[in-house]
Amino acid sequence: MNVRSSDISRQGGLMSLLYRPPWVGLLAFVIVFVVQALGHTVMIVMEEVWPGENYIYESAFSMGMLGAILLFIGMRSDKEVAATWLGFWAGMCLWTGWVEFSFVWAGDFLNVPDLMNPDMPGEIATKAEYLVMMSSVGILGATLAYFLLNPETKCNFFRWFQRHAKLKTGKPSKGYKRNFAAITALETVYVIWFFYLVLLFLYNEDIAGDRHPAAYVFFFLNTIWAVYLFQRLIKFWRVTTAIRYGIPTAIIAWNTVELAGRWNLFTSFWERPQEFWLEMTLFAAAIIIAAVLAARTPAHKKGELSREKMASQSSGV
Repeated sequence: MNVRSSDISRQGGLMSLLYRPPWVGLLAFVIVFVVQALGHTVMIVMEEVWPGENYIYESAFSMGMLGAILLFIGMRSDKEVAATWLGFWAGMCLWTGWVEFSFVWAGDFLNVPDLMNPDMPGEIATKAEYLVMMSSVGILGATLAYFLLNPETKCNFFRWFQRHAKLKTGKPSKGYKRNFAAITALETVYVIWFFYLVLLFLYNEDIAGDRHPAAYVFFFLNTIWAVYLFQRLIKFWRVTTAIRYGIPTAIIAWNTVELAGRWNLFTSFWERPQEFWLEMTLFAAAIIIAAVLAARTPAHKKGELSREKMASQSSGV
């Protein structure tokens, strides 16, 4: 029986695109990238648009609880693709609901004032919750030391440091089974947290400032890094690897957007949902559809496609 590549594409329809580079990595990147904007929108809606200020923390707790439930479901799942996506959404809900709003609560409880923009009277430069978040840098450093030295890590970044700085602390455990939902959730929370702090310290006028040469250097290097990671990402075949690689890639790329927005190079419409509600609704709907499609993508389609290609070649087609 002859097998033609065009027949394979017709059988898979739209989903067949998600089996191959660059679409596997590109879809993961777009979802994570846009969700960074939607995260800001959710925060603003809950703080400024949501009716009744007394329900802010109840809503935040509920969002975090949703993340915990998604994490529980993902950690019990035997499907690697579904578990990885559930881990990502769990991480986003946990970060926004329990982590970010814990800093909002701390700022309110301690009466920490917002940092005002000295060049634009009446405009907030940095909100109180982000000033409080800067105090978590010690916890970040302590946990970073653990992850950096962990012999079980599969993170390319940490493994590169271990290899070149001779930081090996042993061999990975044989038969160690990774839980992809837990890994992805932790990766999502940790990478967002790390770069939040990098930007917050960079923005602080007592340290550097968003117009300091250091900010421009960071913008330049970060953009190069994001492009480098992106061009690697779009070559990935394996869906779950692409997702987990796409998360830090998209967040690093988002840093460039954050700085450009800080410099008022464009309108950050995701921070003004009252004015751009239709656009943000369409963005959210598109991401939901894309996430459903991505979750249905087989994890190991490359091997099947390779076998089909070999079959077509051996049949003389």
